[in-house]
Amino acid sequence: MPTPEELLDAARECAHLAKSLAPVTERHRALPPELVAKLTDAQLFRTGVPGYLGGPEAPPAVSLETAETIARGDASAGWCVSIAVTSSLLSAYAPRKCAEEVFGDPRTVAAGVWAPRGTGRPVDGGYVVTGRWAFCSGIPHADWLFAGFVHESVHYVAALPKAEIEVLDTWHTNGLRGTGSHDCVADELFVPDHRVFSVMGGPPAEAVALHRFPLFGFFALSVAAAALGNARGAIDDLVELASTRKPLGSSRSLAERSQTQAAVAEAEAALRAARLLFYASIDDAWQAAQGAEPVPDALKLGLRLAATHVTRTAAKVAESMYDLGGGAAIYETSPLQRRFRDAHTATAHFQVNPASYELSGKLLLGVPVRTEQL
Repeated sequence: MPTPEELLDAARECAHLAKSLAPVTERHRALPPELVAKLTDAQLFRTGVPGYLGGPEAPPAVSLETAETIARGDASAGWCVSIAVTSSLLSAYAPRKCAEEVFGDPRTVAAGVWAPRGTGRPVDGGYVVTGRWAFCSGIPHADWLFAGFVHESVHYVAALPKAEIEVLDTWHTNGLRGTGSHDCVADELFVPDHRVFSVMGGPPAEAVALHRFPLFGFFALSVAAAALGNARGAIDDLVELASTRKPLGSSRSLAERSQTQAAVAEAEAALRAARLLFYASIDDAWQAAQGAEPVPDALKLGLRLAATHVTRTAAKVAESMYDLGGGAAIYETSPLQRRFRDAHTATAHFQVNPASYELSGKLLLGVPVRTEQL
């Protein structure tokens, strides 16, 4: 199994490839095969799989940093990694037979939409599931879809082979185009009992520390990790442009202008502060996950606050860099316009949109609230 250091080294290599292929990724609305192969070989799509299945079982901070690193090269690639890692965590929640079926092959990639967009009815040996799931990030290169459905008000997740569902070409978007987050449809699909489970009751009693880490918090953090890397990439792109670009009518480069200097410094400070909050919150919850007791709600709250704050701060940083790019940034050939679009697509995700602060605010104010998905 790869060590954390090996995973991060592989992520840096993949980031370089992702950056060079970013225009292709966006044009095809999916990750190019050579990038998928490199990410798969490095096991970066499945770092949440436990060691007994041959998975890396990487600590949350390591998995999220790999996604952040890759998103620095291209946000769509980093997003696909972070979402796939989140799906790979379900290997601990699924029945062992399902986990072995889905993740026993180290080259398997799983996508996931756990929201209960489907319905199921019990039949002999399993369930018959029907539904349509939007935002299936990474489904073009995935082998399985973890899809949420409801039966008698109970929320379940079903593992569906991609070969048995229909993928609709719906992902025509402003940003994160390369994630291939199409809709998927199942119509009266039989799912055997061993591929149906729930994530609402928390991890199983025998779960290792990785799977005692808050699952829904990890999901929100996965969005933030991609946003964080995208913002860092936007600063990279602006710095590269600023050394050579001279605004119309000026003899000074963009880098020599005081307005640019102040704006870049402010963006750098904001991003560093957000990143510190991100990893400090992860570390606090990770330390708690080492024990036998559930991670306290106060630490889960910290994860959710960090995820939303980081994603929205990262969007402001990307927007600032786009503005500094001026006329050069508006062309399709400029990576800054892609950074801007990707950043503002990430902020639309329900885990980190403005409404996501409401649950945290209720807890902070002592208002009664259900915390199963905190």
